[in-house]
Amino acid sequence: MSTPIDVLMWVQPGTLLLDLAGPAEAFRLANQALRRRQQPEAFRLRFIGMEAECESSVGLQLSGLEPPPEALAPGSWLILSGCRSKAPDEPAPSSEQLAQELAGERWLARQGQVLLREGGRLVCICSGTLLAARTGLLGRGVRCTSHHEMLDQLRELAPEAQVVDNRVFVLDGPAEQIASSAGITAGIDLSLHLIAQHCGEALAASVAQTMVVYLRRSSKDPELSPLLAHRHHLHAALHRVQDAICAEPARDWSLDAMAARAHVTPRHLSRLFAEHAGISPLNYLQTIRLERAEQALARGASPSDAALAAGFSSDQQLRRTRLARAAASTRPQH
Repeated sequence: MSTPIDVLMWVQPGTLLLDLAGPAEAFRLANQALRRRQQPEAFRLRFIGMEAECESSVGLQLSGLEPPPEALAPGSWLILSGCRSKAPDEPAPSSEQLAQELAGERWLARQGQVLLREGGRLVCICSGTLLAARTGLLGRGVRCTSHHEMLDQLRELAPEAQVVDNRVFVLDGPAEQIASSAGITAGIDLSLHLIAQHCGEALAASVAQTMVVYLRRSSKDPELSPLLAHRHHLHAALHRVQDAICAEPARDWSLDAMAARAHVTPRHLSRLFAEHAGISPLNYLQTIRLERAEQALARGASPSDAALAAGFSSDQQLRRTRLARAAASTRPQH
């Protein structure tokens, strides 16, 4: 790591500020941690764009942007951040703005292909994956993802790619050269993963702790937390039960106890869960307890302590439940 990696962050009008600042801060803190260890910095951050300054998604002006270089250094990382959606009443871009946008996409298409051929890395955050798709950088069979609201659009723009639903981030290609993440904070998770690959898990953990990101998510984690799953409904009584289970998963939640919280009969509660949440009450309870146990294990708790804190009778019951859930997820659907 004697020569730092050029990390070029593409900035355009409407760039989502957290998509840009979150990963940039992770790389900066990684360099800071390396300096404390009297080691050379690993990353050289560069902010490039077609304009010297532009307005971010929150209205903050970003200035001092470098023009896109004629060539990228071998092994560079090119990061495409997300961009806010245009409002319906927003005026159409001028011909000059359109010309700059097209010139930028041509540069990305040309340099992106060279980058991947020469062992560099393409990192797409949120709707930055759409930009990569528009510029032809997501070819046949490439696995990728984006914000859950943009997956259908991504499939249209990259019909030959393998779009992966409900993942925090996805890595694909030779040596995992193409990385893509879901929305907003998922870009931080992806950056921490890349830092761990290049600088080691210990340093990435140090950066995560500094950023107060204690539960680092991996490429195997869903974009939407199990604590938020099965909540896309408007039934107040059902939300009341779900809130209570999430707050106290270790409580003795019999079907009668859940029904009492909703002020309905146990049979009616089962019907409500099936109709509005798409899951049974006891399966929902099990899902929340498993998530709580996984969180406790990630924080360093013993299997026994994690199981008891989440509401399982023992670590053996936790293990059996995890195995049963894993087996069910791989069972063919009919």
